[in-house]
Amino acid sequence: MSTPPSSIQRGARKGAIPLVTIGLVVAVVIAAAGGIAWYLLTPRGTFEIVSVDGSSTVYPITAAWAGDFNNADRQVTVAFSGTGGGFAKFCRGETDLNDASRPIRQSEIDTCTTNGITGIVGFKIAYDGLSVVVPRSNNWAESLTVKQLCRIWTSNTSAGACGGAGGRVQTWSQLNASWPNQAIDLWGPGTKSGTFDYFVEVILTPTKDRITASFFASEDDNILAEGVANSPYALGYFGYAYYQDYADVIRAVPIDDEIAGNGDGPIAPSETTIKDGTYAPLGRPLSVYGNARSLARAVVKDFLRFGLSAQGMVLVASTGYVGLSDAELAAEVAKIPS
Repeated sequence: MSTPPSSIQRGARKGAIPLVTIGLVVAVVIAAAGGIAWYLLTPRGTFEIVSVDGSSTVYPITAAWAGDFNNADRQVTVAFSGTGGGFAKFCRGETDLNDASRPIRQSEIDTCTTNGITGIVGFKIAYDGLSVVVPRSNNWAESLTVKQLCRIWTSNTSAGACGGAGGRVQTWSQLNASWPNQAIDLWGPGTKSGTFDYFVEVILTPTKDRITASFFASEDDNILAEGVANSPYALGYFGYAYYQDYADVIRAVPIDDEIAGNGDGPIAPSETTIKDGTYAPLGRPLSVYGNARSLARAVVKDFLRFGLSAQGMVLVASTGYVGLSDAELAAEVAKIPS
């Protein structure tokens, strides 16, 4: 198992936004998206705080929103503890909103209900292409299939694993004899991450395989990106925005969804392939969840209306993710209580 490398120093770009973002809004902002108009209400005279936690994948988006939304009368604080860790806090009533890279589970809804947290609403805010990455020095893995990914990440060593593709491989040469006879150094999100859940669901669950425990896990995608960049035989996965931020030192591997049999061959993640759905099965929506109590607060509703506006989508694009269409924005804004 690998140990974290020394950090690669980067500026405050995608994935490097401070844990608590503070910004000043000094003028009325009017943004229109397909007929949707959003405006900042006049200060209410009371300092208000909105707390957001959850997915590290979604974190750059809501942190960017907070940076533009915050002013002297209100502050949105954004942290990340993974989708599951965030829902645990959300269901204890500790946070107002939860960033999520997967849908909320029934067990989580039940926990919320037991704790008096009801009226849960999910808002789709962007699209992500979960990116499988290797260091730039890797000149052999030009593409991988879904079954090969399963063989890399499964704990099943039997020949029937991964839908009959074969058991777990631990070296690159076990996938292809012409590739290096070196151990594959695996990096991935922790078990509280929605990205972990999504990856297991689409890569391993269809073949009823369990994921290996032999990988370096972190809820911080910057650590994962740095780890892959610094290990010549590494392979990892995380959100598309983090791949873009480290694209000078890591490379996204095109994925062939041969299980679906779409015949498109290997597809790399990009704004186009994520938006049109051809980057399968690793394309997915990203969400923010609220509840009846949080959505009764005007400041929370203002924050969501700002995020789900034309300016909010500009910020989504600036973080490296793919924004919603005007029609999708209208549908999500309609979920916000009046």
